[in-house]
Amino acid sequence: MMSRLPSSAGPMLRDIHLPPAPAWWPPAPGWWLLAASVLLALSAGLWGWRRHRRLLRQRRQLLGELERLAEQHARDGDAAALAAALHQLLRRAARRHDAAAARQHGESWRQTLARVPVATPVLERLLALEQAIYRPQATIDAPATLAAARSWLLAAARPRAWKRAATEPDHV
Repeated sequence: MMSRLPSSAGPMLRDIHLPPAPAWWPPAPGWWLLAASVLLALSAGLWGWRRHRRLLRQRRQLLGELERLAEQHARDGDAAALAAALHQLLRRAARRHDAAAARQHGESWRQTLARVPVATPVLERLLALEQAIYRPQATIDAPATLAAARSWLLAAARPRAWKRAATEPDHV
């Protein structure tokens, strides 16, 4: 019988070698997705912030002009000039949402004003401006009319507050 002795002529085994560490570039697809999501979120946030700032600036401009009209009326007491200036201010604010607002009269102007959700007395007081601007001796309740205009302008300054016009198609 032959005894089996370890043979020194066998294969030479070496230690285990680890693979090299993965390179940091290019990143894995998950990192690309995360980076794209972060950029998209930042872009949406920046767009929303800029839109909010623009709306605040427009609201400040409208209310600032309303305050100047109130101060002018306090100085000169001209109700006809106040009525005409308020009517013009309301038309400019409405024109931002409805281009036809600049040339509307009567019922169509009432419908445009009514697209902004305000109380009925506010709406009626603003509609009375249209008749007051054509009267030589206009008599309006200036504080109440200014308050109604302020209420309507504040509501109109929010684009989502505007109801869809009856002639606009439904987008579903």
